[in-house]
Amino acid sequence: MANAVEIMHTPTQMTAERPRAVMTPMEMLDRAVSSGASVETLTQLMTLQERWEANQARKAFDEAMAAVKANMPKIVKTRKVDFTTQKGRTNYQYEDLASIMNQIGPVLSAHGLSVRYRTSAEPNHPISVTCIISHRLGHSEENTLMAGKDDSGNKNSIQAIGSTVTYLQRYTLKAALGLAAAADDDGAKADETTDDTKLITEAQASVIRELIEKAELETDKFCERWEIGAVNDIPMNKFNDVVQSLRQRVAYLTNQRAQAQARAGSAA
Repeated sequence: MANAVEIMHTPTQMTAERPRAVMTPMEMLDRAVSSGASVETLTQLMTLQERWEANQARKAFDEAMAAVKANMPKIVKTRKVDFTTQKGRTNYQYEDLASIMNQIGPVLSAHGLSVRYRTSAEPNHPISVTCIISHRLGHSEENTLMAGKDDSGNKNSIQAIGSTVTYLQRYTLKAALGLAAAADDDGAKADETTDDTKLITEAQASVIRELIEKAELETDKFCERWEIGAVNDIPMNKFNDVVQSLRQRVAYLTNQRAQAQARAGSAA
């Protein structure tokens, strides 16, 4: 009989040992509402549910990004620049923002991802562009770059801003998606000319424009000092000299302001 009793109890014991399914915060919240839980308990459960949803959205975002990178097509350079000036022939290819989106847009959409931008162009401040990659479940990540207005060539003020915004949109997108920078050569002006005159890249030009602003110089006066037509015309071999000169002036102005504040403080 003892054996019979033991056998009869075995199924019950096996059932009891089975792991219970983990309840989600929403299920816990529904049960708490049904049982008349306090407002404090419901508030805590709602906060827990929000954290759980945010964590699930982040996991979905990471999975989607991994899938996108595994299926990312090769970025093809579809735009071509080819002209000749007194400095030699400029001949290179690059991929613009539209061509990049045409190639990667379908892959992003297939995995629930989308792209949008936030732009800031306040007076006397560098232009800021933020690329935002969002997943359909709500998680998003951002990448921000800043640069001065592209006043090269004969651009008016609006065109100068538009050129910089487009440039930053392209590079923030590539940075956000982890696209190799080596795949882009639109700024590689070191190879643009047929002689030994190599010009700085657009990224280097942006650095110099910011220093010009900090040094409180007019671009025309700066170009006249270095005997160039525009910032982008600075030779590559003079980039370090130009940067050092501008930084020295910025340091001088900073020191002058500090001394003026010290004198004003002692006078008071």
